[in-house]
Amino acid sequence: MIIKNELVKQIKDYFNLNIYETKVWVALLGKGVASAGEIAEISRVPRSRTYDVLESLEKRGFAIMKIGKPVKYIAVKPKIIIEKLKTNAQKSAEEKINTLLKLKDTPEYAELEELYKTGIEPVRHEDISGAIKGKSTVYNHIREILENAKKEVIICTTVNEIKLKSRFFSLLFERLNNAGTKLKIALSGEEKEIKKINTKFKIKAKQIDIESRFFIADNEQVLFLISRGNTSEEEIAIWLNTPFFANSLAFMFEQATKVK
Repeated sequence: MIIKNELVKQIKDYFNLNIYETKVWVALLGKGVASAGEIAEISRVPRSRTYDVLESLEKRGFAIMKIGKPVKYIAVKPKIIIEKLKTNAQKSAEEKINTLLKLKDTPEYAELEELYKTGIEPVRHEDISGAIKGKSTVYNHIREILENAKKEVIICTTVNEIKLKSRFFSLLFERLNNAGTKLKIALSGEEKEIKKINTKFKIKAKQIDIESRFFIADNEQVLFLISRGNTSEEEIAIWLNTPFFANSLAFMFEQATKVK
């Protein structure tokens, strides 16, 4: 049995193993049941290290020690390993989320917020701007600025985006309506599709001919997306905290959505 180096390199990171662990596990999978000596010969891992590696794989659930003499090991089915890793990943993620949720109640978090507030207040509005990359980062920022709006939110986007991010917009519209925030929405796309969206989300979106995607909060903050929103394309947005530009863009929005 020959272990392909390409296979070792490809699966090493998937299963969070080092080179020796990967070679030994692959060798054991190919053999089914084997002694440390047999595994060392197949994997070409030094025999002195093979014992330690097999013991490590056993502790992590990749191998089982066979009862009897001489000592042999049994390979664990890859499907079982994947299910175990999925469970561990879910558990770890849940623990991390719980930790982050509790973080807001700590004095350390309050101190971080105070530091941010102290640092931002002396800065001019026009200096607070930046480029945002990555789908999750962009939409988290959209949620942040819109849900903190006190009076009015303007949303200009496409029918396709509403469909693709249905859950995101459903929660956003609900929270804004519950907060009593005035909501102005314009969508590009077919009129019949816009009517369906209005019915589904209980909104009053108007149709526009220009395919544009931007969000305005209280005529102060603007976030507009410069990518087309294709699933294969990285999402990129520009965020500006400038009432002058926000007011101008809001005025143009009003003109574009006026009933002719």
